[in-house]
Amino acid sequence: MVKKSHGYRARTRSLMSKKVRTRGIQPLSNVLIDYEEKQRVNIVIDPAFHKGMPHRRYQGKTGVITGKRGRAYIVEVSLGKATKTLIIRPEHLRPNRG
Repeated sequence: MVKKSHGYRARTRSLMSKKVRTRGIQPLSNVLIDYEEKQRVNIVIDPAFHKGMPHRRYQGKTGVITGKRGRAYIVEVSLGKATKTLIIRPEHLRPNRG
């Protein structure tokens, strides 16, 4: 028998997969957006890019940019009563439209 995986990306078949027409790397215009501090962003994980990928529990959450660290951004996200600080690369961020 095969042992069950309890890994970091376990049970993410639908969450970490792209539709057929959107496969491959995303356009550079999405990656080169420069975010300012206190700007609200949505966390949308791009499975084609593994560096700076947040945990799957933060998929779809909205956070606030609090700073920059190298190429990545420091994002504060509320999770229940707690406030979490994440370091996420811009490939996994989208500007909040609301």
